[in-house]
Amino acid sequence: MKAEEYPFVQELITDKQGQVLKVVLDFEEYQRLLDAIEDEGLYRAMQAVKDETPLSLNEALVFFT
Repeated sequence: MKAEEYPFVQELITDKQGQVLKVVLDFEEYQRLLDAIEDEGLYRAMQAVKDETPLSLNEALVFFT
């Protein structure tokens, strides 16, 4: 494996057998990856409830009182 084969990767740290143990990323690229993962999670959560009927404020407050 070569770091150049993977987007965002600066360095691959391997064991003696060549198995990847760690990946070194630029911090800004790491933040971009985290943002993308969070965006995907939000999208999936929104898709899971897209067909549900929204509650009114009063209906929602019943669950928290």
